[in-house]
Amino acid sequence: MKPSPENSSKPPISEIVTEKLQPNSSADSRRAFLKTSASAVAGSAIIGSAGFVPANHVAGRDVIRIGLIGCGGRGTGAATQAMNTEGSTELVAMADAFGDRLESCLDECTKAHKEKVKVPKENQFVGFDAYKGVMASDADLIILATPPGFRPLHFEAAVNANKHVFMEKPVASDPAGIRRVLAANEIAKAKNLAVQVGLQRHHEPMYKQTMERLKDGAIGDINFARAYWNNEGVWTRPRQPDQTELEYQMRNWYYFNWLCGDHINEQHIHNIDVINWLFDDFPIKAQGQGGRQVRTGKEHGEIYDHHFVEFTYGNNATMLSQCRHQPGCWNAVSEHAHGSKGSCEISRGRIFDLDGKETWRAGQNVNGWQQEHHDLFADLRAGKIPNEAEYGAKSTMTAILGRMATYTGREITWDQAINSTMNLADFDALATFGDEAPVQPNEDMTYNIMQPGKSWDKVVG
Repeated sequence: MKPSPENSSKPPISEIVTEKLQPNSSADSRRAFLKTSASAVAGSAIIGSAGFVPANHVAGRDVIRIGLIGCGGRGTGAATQAMNTEGSTELVAMADAFGDRLESCLDECTKAHKEKVKVPKENQFVGFDAYKGVMASDADLIILATPPGFRPLHFEAAVNANKHVFMEKPVASDPAGIRRVLAANEIAKAKNLAVQVGLQRHHEPMYKQTMERLKDGAIGDINFARAYWNNEGVWTRPRQPDQTELEYQMRNWYYFNWLCGDHINEQHIHNIDVINWLFDDFPIKAQGQGGRQVRTGKEHGEIYDHHFVEFTYGNNATMLSQCRHQPGCWNAVSEHAHGSKGSCEISRGRIFDLDGKETWRAGQNVNGWQQEHHDLFADLRAGKIPNEAEYGAKSTMTAILGRMATYTGREITWDQAINSTMNLADFDALATFGDEAPVQPNEDMTYNIMQPGKSWDKVVG
């Protein structure tokens, strides 16, 4: 019997290979989507006289120096993957709010690439202003991998320092941050600075092949899609007796909106972004529901454990979006498209006719987290300047729009959301762990939870 397209979220292990593909341009798949902004850059631009990559880097003969801001698990992985790329690279500067995270990351990176890690003590920066030290270093490219709420501040600083950027998704936690990223990106484009966002599916051949087939009409007219990130959730880190409230929240950043933006933003953005890519568009409105039903402890901060959102696009297409952190339930991390001639399980590269018979399957896939770095460094060495900030910001904003819909229980338009006055934190003002946290606990150390039907002003402003 043919497997159901909904039974699995990823290709079988036998279909995945992790070796490097030949480098390819990283932004061509989003040209149509970026037409929604007159100022957007589509594809990779060739470096002109204003470029900031030295000519020897373009030729691939000498070292590209890397700076890392955010030394947690994703930052460690991204730095290692950057050093895995073809050509000479060096990790030359590192920064994190926590010294222990920096030391752990340095140790892991050294184990993986001892000869490429050249970070002397004077280039190891700790604290809220540690990012400034990396910006002042001789790094050519900065990896931004802190909790997402800090991304707009750090991206803006990197652009002002004339650095190329790889920044993890999502790129912000609120509309104010999105606007800041978009404004900084206009400067990045004027300076010919490369900007890549960690939405790695755009660099995976299975996804690219599948999208090409869908856009060529393989399942006919598409006006309905589904996206899922349902699993059991992530880590918690117990409160320690000597921690300030701000340090506790920073150590448990996943559970506070000013840092994370809720799991619809931090995780589900991947699936949401794929549907934006499919429709070459972003939603005009959203409505949905969500809450905290299972994950309700003090250690779970203020975020929901489930969201269900209906996104409506300008061409009358619809996406049903579902993300859930509840053990013992149906799990899926996948995207699906439905058309007049059939359906597609995008996340597995499989197309079906109207009778459910498989008619096409994509070829082998690769490790997208690694491939996006292969593509970025190959582009730089070839003298190309990819820019993914626009669609990264818009897909982040789509996730934020979904969160606003579930928190309020109201229909919210894109324009209402992106123009919202909501600003979850003043990241520029944070200086020490003795500062007041942007969110304060109640007397019993619980946190206020947004209530649909009652939270409009707090959510939208």
